[in-house]
Amino acid sequence: MLKTLLVLGALLLGITIGIATGASAPGVVSVADVVGSMWLRGLQMTVVPLVVTLLITGILRTAQMARAGTLTVRTIATMIALLWASAAMAAFVTPALLAAFPLPETARVALQTALAGTASTGEVPPFSEFVRALIPTNPVAAAANDAILPLIIFTLAFAFALTRVPEERRLPVQGFFATIAEAMIILIGWVLVLAPIGVFALGLVVGSRAGAAAFGALGHYVLIVISIGAIIWIAAFVLAALGGRISPLVFMRASIPAQAVAISTQSSLASLPAMLTGVRSLGVSDRVADVVLPIAVALFRATGPCMNFAVAIYVAHLMGIELGPVAFAAGLAAAAITTMGAVSLPGSISFISSIAPICIAMGVPVEPLALLLAIEVFPDIMRTLGNVTMNMAVTTTIARAEGDRP
Repeated sequence: MLKTLLVLGALLLGITIGIATGASAPGVVSVADVVGSMWLRGLQMTVVPLVVTLLITGILRTAQMARAGTLTVRTIATMIALLWASAAMAAFVTPALLAAFPLPETARVALQTALAGTASTGEVPPFSEFVRALIPTNPVAAAANDAILPLIIFTLAFAFALTRVPEERRLPVQGFFATIAEAMIILIGWVLVLAPIGVFALGLVVGSRAGAAAFGALGHYVLIVISIGAIIWIAAFVLAALGGRISPLVFMRASIPAQAVAISTQSSLASLPAMLTGVRSLGVSDRVADVVLPIAVALFRATGPCMNFAVAIYVAHLMGIELGPVAFAAGLAAAAITTMGAVSLPGSISFISSIAPICIAMGVPVEPLALLLAIEVFPDIMRTLGNVTMNMAVTTTIARAEGDRP
């Protein structure tokens, strides 16, 4: 939390100094632009190897869990369906929220102008070409050209093929990719140590070019993304009522302790004991609770697809990029799939590794993510709150499907 607040403070200080200096110190702004761009490139260089290795290890881990029995298979299938539903919800609700409550045009234009020098956009091909390109002829070329969705599809196919390899030959390969993923996480951790410097530099550049409009844009972003996460939180009560036959009031009383831990720690893992106590008070047996909730903490983040997708859509809105059906389809698939590989990562790392692929798949610039990373502390509270509440709702639903409770 201290590190997060330090990065947030660096952003606010950078924007403030940038507003104060304005165009009077072009040399300072130029140096800050170079420093911020170098730090951002340090983040970007880890995205492709991190996504590939995390997806492979995530799929193999999920397949190993699925062999444990029908309860585990039912749990994983339910969670995957909810992840795709979460991404689909964001595809419809986020544009509707932005249409109803758009960022003021003056602030949007000012921030777009400030970021125009550093942000680069990709191109989303026509639908027929998009579908044809989903199967890469050369996965290495796909990685080199940031063709993230074809790369993800190849990675998924490769990971599923590995599940059919005999265990004695699969485990060394699994260990190899797990080691690369761990090394990438350490590397991005080193880059994030410099986050106060990088974010301060980027904030100074944006403040000098956009002025006070930068503060309003960041506040607007937080409200939009938190609103998307709040829908998942509300949906947990609906799922508990329909799938678990538990009234919202009863479910709220049982989930309050876990939600309190989630808000204070921003950690689903830290909330696990309170979640176990809560679902047991709702009549869920140890047989179901001790299987479903650990799987949920290890593999499932219900708010991940929708809030990550919402961030990418917001960046497109901020930069004045019109998103077509193909871009939304690419973003939806990337949001739902990449969540499976990023669930066990710290928030600052998963923010980049999960959202950058979505932006790349949609042809949306990733550069604004460096600024949004600094204020992720606020959406992250809603992320954890929604995840913990949905974990408990899924557990009650699985318990009833298993005949564990009436």
